[in-house]
Amino acid sequence: MISKNKIKYIRSLELKKNRNKEGKFVAEGFKVVDDLLALQPADLIVATSEWLKGKHLAAQTEVIEVTEEELKKVSFLQHPQQVLAVFKQDAGSKQDAGNSQEEAKEEADDKEKNFGFSNINTSELNLALDGVQDPGNLGTIIRIADWFGITHIYCSQDTADVYNPKVVQATMGSIARVKVEYGNLLGLVESLPADVPVYGTLLDGDNIYQQQLENRGLIVMGNEGKGISPALAKKVNRRLLIPNFPEGRATADSLNVAIATAITCSEFRRTKSL
Repeated sequence: MISKNKIKYIRSLELKKNRNKEGKFVAEGFKVVDDLLALQPADLIVATSEWLKGKHLAAQTEVIEVTEEELKKVSFLQHPQQVLAVFKQDAGSKQDAGNSQEEAKEEADDKEKNFGFSNINTSELNLALDGVQDPGNLGTIIRIADWFGITHIYCSQDTADVYNPKVVQATMGSIARVKVEYGNLLGLVESLPADVPVYGTLLDGDNIYQQQLENRGLIVMGNEGKGISPALAKKVNRRLLIPNFPEGRATADSLNVAIATAITCSEFRRTKSL
């Protein structure tokens, strides 16, 4: 049985201010929770006897067994999936798991120098999100990044919160393998060496299917309605266009940002395999 105070506490984590204050977030469903548990123990698990059967959980994890009806009272989902867990923030960062105090201090110093971000590995392909505000889109993009082997996403401060329950659910567990950071995105891009490719999908870009794409650098994806902000668009040195078909036919004004991200990432990985 779960207490009213515990229900109130978990439900309070729906709000960003409470998540930040507590340094916690909620994950639901066996796939998401199991992927996160592979990185670190949960602070709290609320689950049915079916999910708990045969589980070996850390001694420090508080476990509350509930019925399906009780789980509905605390879940953020329309159809709860056997388990809800509360984790410390940064649990989704595989790179941070197990860091020593010295390594943590070094990363904090890097972030201070790098506009709020840790060091970017420009020899790999990275994603940057400029004002992507829909939680479902952000969660789907994290899942897409995971599928295409992109492990790092850099976000502007006005991008949706990665720990929003809707984002966490939409990642379908990929939050456990993709590191998401927030900071001054324009400052980061401006600080990159001139030879680092900064890709962006823009209406005046070149047909992505006719370009030689490097599997390194940064792919910038913009806001759902406004696209990439003007100041950041000026810093894009490899301007790409996902063309509609057939050319010249009246179509939708644009693609959903998550769909555009999937198409773009797919083309980068396709050309790498040729």
